[in-house]
Amino acid sequence: MAGPMTQRRPPALSASPELLAAPVRRAIAEIAGVAGAWCPALSPEGDRVAYVTDRSGIPRLEVAPLDGGAPEVLSGPAEEVVSVAWSPDGGLLAYLVSPGGSICAELHVVRPDGSDHRVLAGEDPRATVFAGGWTGPGHYVCSIASGDGPDADIVLVDIDGGHRALAVGGFLSVTSVSADGRFVLARRGPRGYRHIVVIDVATGVQRRALGRDAPGGIASEDGRFGPDGRSLYVRASLPGAPFTDRAGLVAIPLSDDGVPGEGRVVLSRPDADLDGYALRADGTVLAVWSRDGAAELLVHAVPDGSVVRQIALPDAVMPGWSLSADGASMVAELTGPLAPRGLWVVPIDGAAAPVPVPSAPRRPDPALLVTPVRYDYTAPDGLPLSGWLYTPRGVRGPNRTVVSFHGGPEGQERPSWSPVAQSLVAAGFTVFAPNVRGSGGFGRAFTTADDGPAREGSFADVRTTVEELVAARIATPGRIGAHGWSYGGYLTLVALTRWPDLFAAGVTLAGMSDLRTFFAGTEPWMAAASVTEYGDPVTDREMLAALSPMTGLERLTSPVLLAHGDRDTNVPVAESVQAHQALQALGAPSDLLLLPGEGHTIVGRDHLVELSERVAAWFDRWL
Repeated sequence: MAGPMTQRRPPALSASPELLAAPVRRAIAEIAGVAGAWCPALSPEGDRVAYVTDRSGIPRLEVAPLDGGAPEVLSGPAEEVVSVAWSPDGGLLAYLVSPGGSICAELHVVRPDGSDHRVLAGEDPRATVFAGGWTGPGHYVCSIASGDGPDADIVLVDIDGGHRALAVGGFLSVTSVSADGRFVLARRGPRGYRHIVVIDVATGVQRRALGRDAPGGIASEDGRFGPDGRSLYVRASLPGAPFTDRAGLVAIPLSDDGVPGEGRVVLSRPDADLDGYALRADGTVLAVWSRDGAAELLVHAVPDGSVVRQIALPDAVMPGWSLSADGASMVAELTGPLAPRGLWVVPIDGAAAPVPVPSAPRRPDPALLVTPVRYDYTAPDGLPLSGWLYTPRGVRGPNRTVVSFHGGPEGQERPSWSPVAQSLVAAGFTVFAPNVRGSGGFGRAFTTADDGPAREGSFADVRTTVEELVAARIATPGRIGAHGWSYGGYLTLVALTRWPDLFAAGVTLAGMSDLRTFFAGTEPWMAAASVTEYGDPVTDREMLAALSPMTGLERLTSPVLLAHGDRDTNVPVAESVQAHQALQALGAPSDLLLLPGEGHTIVGRDHLVELSERVAAWFDRWL
């Protein structure tokens, strides 16, 4: 009879990519190594586009003419670029840099010819700059968290040096500044309860854009001032029956002294969330809707919300976009299951079809990829669940299967590019990516259904998902793996400890192992924002312990690979290190993969290839 776990000797666990067949390794290298482009910013003249691309191996800033000329690299070779915005006169580009993979971003500026590069804010390694926007040729407004506490101030940065605070008090994420500079719109509040406030710059007074009891008052974001300066618009969660309580658009009158009036719902749909919007000079609204995970681009009339036209998109998901000054076209960031993020010129008026930006990176060979299908099922309590099912070509009936959980937990699995899922399919695995309760995209009630002590419900959805896959003859018991990133990594560890026989192996990436140490080690502003999601680290400490995999690691029996970027301060790298050390002390099967210079999201293409190969090799060995 085997002795207790504390006396077991950890087995040799190395799952080297060399164990994969050579054709599989070549396919994974092409899939995970393909470059993308994202975060487009059109120049004021509309003739050039700035964007972020990882074609060099790490995300960098490029500028390219839309007529097909060669792109120019403007960022430094060691700068990991996050986002970019063009100044109103076209003379400068502001861009955020993640130093060494850290979440604590810096604000840089550079001229379009690559000259006059400067760091304007965020030099303190504890500080974090959050993107904002230009208020004129010489000023950029953003939010800066000092790192000493939970707050972030709204700061007006002068490109010639120095900055001043426009608004303080709480974690404030700037969304808009009035044309006269008197008022600022900012998002404030913790996760699930963020709301737009109108801030009087002169007095510092903050007023909710929508009262708590008004439609959209419980949660709103993305506030904009209207063209007339006497109104504002916010994207808000509107009341409705469960799963129809979707995000829509609310218009709010604004008095001369900055007092919001009663809001009016402008756009709403029971079947879709408003992902983004733009107010056009002709009085219409350009709206990006997310329906069943796919993007729909529509132009609406403001008075009654009627649809003026719908614009067809070549790929399913549109994470970002930049509208031209005249509102007649945009450069859209598009992605789909067969396409990494890429840039397209999309006409808004007229019948012309979208065309790819000439400098966009090439797409991978479609013969290596599969298109997932949406799969719907139901939890025992009647809650509708769904996910995206990736099936290797030629597979019929039960197969080795990996269940892959997204991050957030407010994230959403959508039909977008997933290099890890496609790499696993190339290695012969079926992949199912579920949206368990707590995911976004299905209404506010669904998103908040896992808050605090209700998190047990999302745990139960994991078991329901596996039972459904087995009953539907998609998966085979004993040959099912669990994989997840961030919160999904946490959910993977939870499942491995609560149901030791449910999964035969697991892989986590940047997952929390103990919610108590997560709160203690993450950035102060992240900890403060997460209390509504997980619980209070002081008053709810016992609950957090009960919800943490670390308190049940002695039950884990399946081999688990813990991967983490060693620069991660969002979910600190110690979360994976301490779990691995504890498992090794218990004699439990585990391995640790630390990716140097990476943060919470793995962005280096060599590391993406390495990670994808290691994940595939791990499951190939243990399933």
